[in-house]
Amino acid sequence: MANDTALFFGQFMRSPGTTGAVAPSSRRLARLVTTPVPEKGDPVIVELGPGTGVFTDEIQRRLGGRGDHLAVEINPRLAARLADRHPAAKIVVADAVNLPQLLAKHGHERADVVVSGLPWAAFPGELQDRLLEAIIGTLSPEGAFTTFAYVHARTLPPALRFRRRLLERFEEVVASRTVWGNVPPAFVYHARRPRH
Repeated sequence: MANDTALFFGQFMRSPGTTGAVAPSSRRLARLVTTPVPEKGDPVIVELGPGTGVFTDEIQRRLGGRGDHLAVEINPRLAARLADRHPAAKIVVADAVNLPQLLAKHGHERADVVVSGLPWAAFPGELQDRLLEAIIGTLSPEGAFTTFAYVHARTLPPALRFRRRLLERFEEVVASRTVWGNVPPAFVYHARRPRH
């Protein structure tokens, strides 16, 4: 874990706009973000911005060898490390805005769950919109989307804009309690039933 933290911080220093955080998410936050991943059946799970793999670990634990797990990471160094650790997941180096094409390339039209580690508050509105459209374009009608946000940034204009976009594009959006043990403290958005 210490090596993951050092790697993550180094990648943040190189490109803060795409890495978006100074440290990997906590295991407690990972458990909360991945709660929609079903523990039965063969679901299609998409993970955006897996970084060093804290969410990936939890998704793989919950799947237990079932279903399909596609993880989309824009940083080649982080993706290579993740592919070594999780051979059961399909790790692709790509931009998440291309999610519909990526999913189709791996034999799927729809995802049951999309889990995101992307730094939404660091993105301009146009990119937020493009990413949300890609997610909504791939989610099944009863699909779930989860992502997290940092408590200290929740009132910043990009964070407020992102929350508005979620409320416009999903029938149900629920914010979790704060995970104080995360660095920095964070909360999770659970969004269900995309408005296609």
